[in-house]
Amino acid sequence: MREVARVLQHWHRHPEQLILVRVTEAKGSTPRETGAFMLVGTCFLAGTVGGGALEHECVAQARQMLCQHEKLREHEFILGGQNTNQCCGGWARVRLERVTPDIVDELENNIRQELEARPVLLMFGAGHVGRALAYSLAPLPLRLIWIDPREHEFGPVPAGVETRITDQWEPILHTAPAKAGVLVLTPSHTLDALIIESALLRDDLSYVGLIGSATKRRRFEHSFRQLGMEEERLQSLICPIGERGIRDKRPEVIAALVAAEVVEHVLHPSP
Repeated sequence: MREVARVLQHWHRHPEQLILVRVTEAKGSTPRETGAFMLVGTCFLAGTVGGGALEHECVAQARQMLCQHEKLREHEFILGGQNTNQCCGGWARVRLERVTPDIVDELENNIRQELEARPVLLMFGAGHVGRALAYSLAPLPLRLIWIDPREHEFGPVPAGVETRITDQWEPILHTAPAKAGVLVLTPSHTLDALIIESALLRDDLSYVGLIGSATKRRRFEHSFRQLGMEEERLQSLICPIGERGIRDKRPEVIAALVAAEVVEHVLHPSP
């Protein structure tokens, strides 16, 4: 999405011939859903309609349209039929149209709405695992806010990730929207406990994850029970994070496992 937004920003300064390829209808098993789109130029692509034979054919048709100065085409794909070398089994209708200022305005408005609707994930703690997580989470369709008072621990910040260099974590947590996620990996177990307690007491977050061991979890649960926290709240805590039965503590591996967990709980929370 950010790649498409950059292309559109560049288009305002240097208009060029582009074709918008958009899935207008999809049934059954298809590479992408209705509304998925991509921009095709003479020598670049931005976005995707799912890859494979369908996208390959769409790109070829779009570039043919650019050469022939065509404005509009529509194409149906039976994914498993004889007209495409793709056996998904579904059916898709794709619209290809030359990009105009009105289409650019429409796309930019849609992108703006999609970005505003993205779920929020607060990540407390930089350091080596935090840096690996930032790079794993940055491409996901969420708003990642990374909080730590130690500016030097962030390192190069991936595009699209917001940073808060502060030790004032409470206002950030308290003003996070409902259904936000919270991921805690600070260097202090005391600070971890304070943030986790406040997050669990909110009772409206989609995900509260804490880095650490099963022993750390038991100690935290014991302390929270002494403070009178309800058992249901305690059980909503995910610790250790990224628990997939894989015993590999390299930061990049941890980050990949936690990213899958975030997709499950923050992007697609249970009803």
